[in-house]
Amino acid sequence: MSTSPVPGTPSLLRAINDRAALEALLARGPLTRPQISDLTGISKPTASQLLARLEQAGLVVRDGIREGLPGRTAELYRINGAAAHVAGADVTPARIRASVADLAGTVVGEHTLPTPARTGVDAVARMAEALDGAAAAAGLARARLARAVIGIQGAVDPATGRLGYAAHIPGWHIPDLVATLSGGLGVPVAIENDVNLAALAERAGGQAAPEAGGARDFVLLWVADGVGMAVVLDGALHRGATGGAGEIGYMPAVGAPLMRDVRRTHTGGVHSLTGGAAVLRLMREHGFRGRDAATALGRAAADVERAGRRTATDAGARAERALTELATRLGATLATVVAVIDPALVVLTGDVLRAGGEPLRARVQRHLHSLTIPRPEVRLSTVEGNPVLAGALQQALGETRDEVFSTTVP
Repeated sequence: MSTSPVPGTPSLLRAINDRAALEALLARGPLTRPQISDLTGISKPTASQLLARLEQAGLVVRDGIREGLPGRTAELYRINGAAAHVAGADVTPARIRASVADLAGTVVGEHTLPTPARTGVDAVARMAEALDGAAAAAGLARARLARAVIGIQGAVDPATGRLGYAAHIPGWHIPDLVATLSGGLGVPVAIENDVNLAALAERAGGQAAPEAGGARDFVLLWVADGVGMAVVLDGALHRGATGGAGEIGYMPAVGAPLMRDVRRTHTGGVHSLTGGAAVLRLMREHGFRGRDAATALGRAAADVERAGRRTATDAGARAERALTELATRLGATLATVVAVIDPALVVLTGDVLRAGGEPLRARVQRHLHSLTIPRPEVRLSTVEGNPVLAGALQQALGETRDEVFSTTVP
């Protein structure tokens, strides 16, 4: 077992240099020894020793040579993705979607397991089947996974170890859920709220990322069938005392009946006005049909965009009224959050809000700013694919890299 380098010793300096080089390789892709030297500020001889050490540890591999530049040709080095693998999973009542990524962050296996709702569900067995499918697609056994991060529509109370806010997902309400899953799967497991994971994905490579001009204090509003929010303060998720920070669907709302004892899923004032079923009703009231809220809202948003490019039409006027009403509801919801948290940025995501697109985003921002003194920018998520899975893999990779990268210096 490796030990932590003692501060002030050569081993500490080597560990710092190793980590800097590994982070550069992760961020920039294959690099030559001179490039690593320039990016990390270490000498070329030190970079050579460092690369030999990382290669011996199995963390980097050679990746051909770079030609066509002034001077001699230089060998390229890259992160050895096969050094470790992690899994992420997105659990809903209808299915478990699992992915496996290598240490470099490349997704190498995926699997979706349908999970029809019924009583007597064995969460460990279902999770094992989903991970086995994703691992097999990657050419691995489940035991080869360094860890798994599971996103779910609920939150684990750290005081009790039980899952809350998830009455609609049978089989997962067992004592010591994390320990039970870890023991049953033979893989270290972490469970995180699905919307929180979407926020991690946004922070890593979306609208809240530093390169996108993001912010360390932001909130992410998710609307699909249900309504949820992630709160990020000073770059870190804020989960609250019971893990329920951001469960704003249960929050009372102006214009909705005051609901007490709101323990059932998809109840509460905010959900009754802005959840998927409420959005679908609103769109239908204005003449926009669809099999679900996202489809109907998408049609209204498209009519607003078309109306903006030509003479006003009746369809455009109806669409404008529909989007304005929804934006008013969303703006009022966000105003209560902004008044308490004062975030620098609001990110909109989830199937419903993404379907509303730029027409909805612009109107939400306008209505929010009319209600608050702070005026945070409102942006649409730019994370592609499944943001919950992306965030789960991001968390699993971060923890695994911290562990693996610390083993280069004995």
